Amino acid sequence: MREIHRNNGGALLHFLRSLVSSSALHTAEDLVQETMLRAWRNLDAVPVEAESQRRWLFTVARRLAIDAYRKRQSRPMEVSLIDTEPAASGGEAAEMVIAKLTLRHAVSDLSPAHRSVLQELYVEGHTLDETATRLGVPVGTVKSRAHYAMRHLRNALMSG
Repeated sequence: MREIHRNNGGALLHFLRSLVSSSALHTAEDLVQETMLRAWRNLDAVPVEAESQRRWLFTVARRLAIDAYRKRQSRPMEVSLIDTEPAASGGEAAEMVIAKLTLRHAVSDLSPAHRSVLQELYVEGHTLDETATRLGVPVGTVKSRAHYAMRHLRNALMSG
């Protein structure tokens, strides 16, 4: 478990911080701990190979983040007078809308083959091998399509 945490803990924290709101960074740390707890409880299910292991942990972490988000949405928001921050300025809200629209446009610009790889890997949470089997292409093709699709999205967000 120490090796799993040492090899993946930092990357998981970075990933989860990108999923949770900036005002709830402690939530990302809690989700890393919960991910590691799940790994410990299911140690037999955790892959030994480094890439597969990281993918397994990221899938668990993503699902935990989704569950945490849904849980927060199902109950009233907790507000502390000490932790209150001023509301986002109109400029920040506008930037968020522009970023979302830019991303949607960039995704629509992708070829169906590139979109399907991203759907399988990042939305459905399938492994490279599972994605290759489901799409009927070699694993190398899945890797290549994912790389070029992500590069296209990254470039679109940087220039948008």
